[in-house]
Amino acid sequence: MIAAEDIVLVLLAAGKSARFGDVGSKLNEPFLARPLGLHVAVALEAIPFKERVAVTSPRCTINYAPHGFRVMNNDDPVGDMASSVRLGVACAKAQGARAVLLALADMPRVTASHIYRLLDAADSADAVVASSDGVSPKPPALFALAHFDTLCALSGDQGARDLIRAGRHVVTNAAELIDVDTPEELEHLRALVHAPEALTLPGARRHADG
Repeated sequence: MIAAEDIVLVLLAAGKSARFGDVGSKLNEPFLARPLGLHVAVALEAIPFKERVAVTSPRCTINYAPHGFRVMNNDDPVGDMASSVRLGVACAKAQGARAVLLALADMPRVTASHIYRLLDAADSADAVVASSDGVSPKPPALFALAHFDTLCALSGDQGARDLIRAGRHVVTNAAELIDVDTPEELEHLRALVHAPEALTLPGARRHADG
């Protein structure tokens, strides 16, 4: 196990929201009475990470600082999609962290208990531990120190997928790993959890009624 106190949490919140339409950032959209992109930050507040870093873009208006995050702005997340990972991992490296935990701000149902299971499964300095819905591995994912240089060398739209596929996978309920890429997916999730927005926002009612 790698202790939370030795891990830097990197919350990736600079996505371009290309499939969501002209909304600025999907992370600003309301879900259960708070912005969609704030849920993970709140859910993990009690975990004593060494540091918390939120990599955001000008499109995202959420203020992560009151939730204990150091905020880093990525001015070009579209032109270089891996740049957000590089920014966060470089920060973890500078802090002397033993591992970095990469989480996505558009996965609002992730729980602290699942994160602790990822930490429990990290048993070496070269560990890679990813989440899984039983079908495919995905974030949140933990990368131990031995992989920092590899992550810092990522470029363009290249991600950490190969590392994640080859790593250890911790299975959890598929509903916990839902990520929101389109308005329809957000509306479906609102209806699924009986969010008040499912009945009050335009376009959402058809999912609640269906």
